[in-house]
Amino acid sequence: MDIYTLGKEEIDKFLKRRRRIKFEENEFEGKLDLMLREILQKANEFVPSESGSILLDEPEKKSPFLDRNNLVFVACFGEGSSKLTGVSLPSTKGIVGRTYCTGESYVSPDVREDKHFYGEIDKKTQFVTKSIICVPVLIGKSVCGVIELLNRKGKVNYTKEDLNLLEIFAAYTSTLIQNVLDAKRHKELSKEDSLTGLYNDRYFHIQLDMEVKKAREQRKELSLIFFDLDNFKFVNDSYGHLAGSRVLTEVGGILRDVVQAENAVIARYGGDEFVIILPDINYAQAFKIGNDIKESIKHHIFLEEASRYGDPAHHIKGAITSSVGVASYLDCITMERKFEEDKNLFIKLADEAMYRAKETGRDKVCLRRGDCTYLFSK
Repeated sequence: MDIYTLGKEEIDKFLKRRRRIKFEENEFEGKLDLMLREILQKANEFVPSESGSILLDEPEKKSPFLDRNNLVFVACFGEGSSKLTGVSLPSTKGIVGRTYCTGESYVSPDVREDKHFYGEIDKKTQFVTKSIICVPVLIGKSVCGVIELLNRKGKVNYTKEDLNLLEIFAAYTSTLIQNVLDAKRHKELSKEDSLTGLYNDRYFHIQLDMEVKKAREQRKELSLIFFDLDNFKFVNDSYGHLAGSRVLTEVGGILRDVVQAENAVIARYGGDEFVIILPDINYAQAFKIGNDIKESIKHHIFLEEASRYGDPAHHIKGAITSSVGVASYLDCITMERKFEEDKNLFIKLADEAMYRAKETGRDKVCLRRGDCTYLFSK
């Protein structure tokens, strides 16, 4: 039996959903297409049918009003089913639409006598639908799709037992999607700094390994920015550590707004220190980005509003500045050393440039050049 599914990249968009419960395993990640294929295969073994499909709504476009959504064929088998993967169907159409909108299972023993039947799909596939059994797929209490089987083999009509079996497979599908969602979320959490929402230092080192290897092998531009906040201790001492945490969160927001370079990796390195990997960016471009960061932090009004938890506003402006260090891989690294030595030296040079900026007056950008000279912003 040939079962067709969307490709892995296409099917990934159907996983952009929220889940509340964390799942600690990632064994499901990247296998959703294979698992949907297996679910249809097993459903067909227990309830033999001429055709069948799994349809899911699109989470990025999903409306709370179910009758305003579209359902997409993500896995299907049967005559003409190769033409269906990726096809979108309004949730107001057909028996699948009714099942999705009501959240109730549905059996149609003769679609010719069923007002809910939508015949346009048959026209597309050249398949002749005679009977349908359809059940909803839920995430928690929210309907996210349906499973349908068409034309029962060996019997005239689908039975109550068939419906019970298909509902079991719909529950399997729900659990599968939930587990994949949880695995994806767990992986994202492992990369994330919980305070700022930026990447953490662990993920920074993983990505820097990858980018340094590319720079070495392909002689591609790669720059690195290190910076920390000047006078951050003043914030903690004057307003408390909760205010300090809020400041760091706002710095994360500033960085997301200012650093628009493609494929940039922005991470909190620890404390009030941040680091940015800039692939395909040379030292002059990185120096400008560093200066944009410095100016944005200098002119930002921190804690301008009270927090949603009732922490007061403080309107801090001008007291918080930054010392920024910049280094560029091709400009500074000769690549005569081993990979790990080069990577560590790259980090060291950007870090030293940051401390040069701090030692020479703060609120500066310092660029470490390959000839061991330093260029400072005004």
